[in-house]
Amino acid sequence: MSQKEALQLFEERKVRTVWDDQEEKWYFSIVDVVSVLTDSDYQTARKYWKVLKGRLSKEGNETVTNCYQLKMKASDGKMRLTDVADTEQLFRLIQSIPSPKAEPFKQWMAQVASQRIDQMQDPELSIDQGQRLSVA
Repeated sequence: MSQKEALQLFEERKVRTVWDDQEEKWYFSIVDVVSVLTDSDYQTARKYWKVLKGRLSKEGNETVTNCYQLKMKASDGKMRLTDVADTEQLFRLIQSIPSPKAEPFKQWMAQVASQRIDQMQDPELSIDQGQRLSVA
């Protein structure tokens, strides 16, 4: 599985993502998404996700059982296993989190996915984006 890790920004908040070349899918850190949607810090978001995951699991929600864990760079710089979800799974999880940011976040996710597809069709877009990010 060839993966490319990237930080994406939603309203100036970092969301760790991984692009899987083989599956041609983005995977998003669930805790980062929970942090954005609940407007909370990392530890609070982690606890929120733990409780939500337990509740959804008891309800028999397949989205939770289908979540993966991938190694992602943590705030301490170490690579740690992190619960991740692809776009489809994340849309389902977002429905379980009451947040006024849910709809804008869904639109942002669709934009991230669309940009990657555009970059695959025109590799120069990746170069342009890389240059813009290095200047910022």
